[in-house]
Amino acid sequence: MHVFVTGGTGHIGSYIIPELIAAGHEVTGLARSDESAAAVSALGAKVRRGDISDLDGLKAAAAESDGVIHVAHRQDLLPSGGIDAVAAAELQIMLAYGEALAGTGKPLVASGSIGSPTNVGWPAPRAHFLGRPATEEDPALPPGGDEHKGSLRVRNIVELTVVGLAERGVRSSIVRIPTIAHSSTDNAGFLPLLIGLAKEKGVIGYPGDGANLWPAVHGRDLASLFRLALEKGPAGKYWHGLEGEGIRFREIAEAIGSHLGLPAVSIPADVLMLPGYFGFLANLVTLDLPASNLITRRTLGWEPAQPSLLADLDNGHYFPAG
Repeated sequence: MHVFVTGGTGHIGSYIIPELIAAGHEVTGLARSDESAAAVSALGAKVRRGDISDLDGLKAAAAESDGVIHVAHRQDLLPSGGIDAVAAAELQIMLAYGEALAGTGKPLVASGSIGSPTNVGWPAPRAHFLGRPATEEDPALPPGGDEHKGSLRVRNIVELTVVGLAERGVRSSIVRIPTIAHSSTDNAGFLPLLIGLAKEKGVIGYPGDGANLWPAVHGRDLASLFRLALEKGPAGKYWHGLEGEGIRFREIAEAIGSHLGLPAVSIPADVLMLPGYFGFLANLVTLDLPASNLITRRTLGWEPAQPSLLADLDNGHYFPAG
């Protein structure tokens, strides 16, 4: 299969490209700069120069391929327009893919969020508590009205649109990515941020009693899930890329603290104390996102095989000497 990949030089994309090539697929990766082009080429893929803001270019690339994996994001819009601008731009990208792939039965696999069925913890009213682990059969909540502007719930329109493309003859699906995607090449995810905060503050904090669950997955395992969804995933489905139902935030903090030689302490979960320690992460660290991957494993035959989050922390690469 000839696969067009966006975001191929990012943390997850840089695992997806080699995963596809090892499985016998031919890969073309989108690259905006010379540096990105060199990185895509080094991973073994062909290079297509362009940018995800060029919708005509994306449509052409999709039409020329046998399938698309999209893990790029319009993060460049965050400073000026926030998550609302990002969601609006990414919606147009998915609609462009829909135009190119409609009626072909070709696969489109895009990234989503494990929080989309609940959006619990985001700065938006009327959080939707499931009262159980989220499953692949739980749809993303609709983005809602003005009361949800500025919250990640507005991006749910992207997931809903991708899944809806199944009705137009696209074998579309969403891989929901957990809060933490970890690996030896993770240098900008939540773990490095939490470790950096601990070094700055002299303690590693957790919100309240720290019993809230954060799901996680290894980057290599996530890459294999994207490949399986591409190869044999039915249309209009959500897949859960996580290694278990979740890990208590307190356990993550304690593991980080043990490696840094710092105490793990409770940060009172109120509007003053949480931002005082966590800063812009304050609305994220209170997330409680238990979720199941049973349907994903049974349907696609996916089994996480890489080290778990706590084992990966024990491997030491997050804590280089000196």
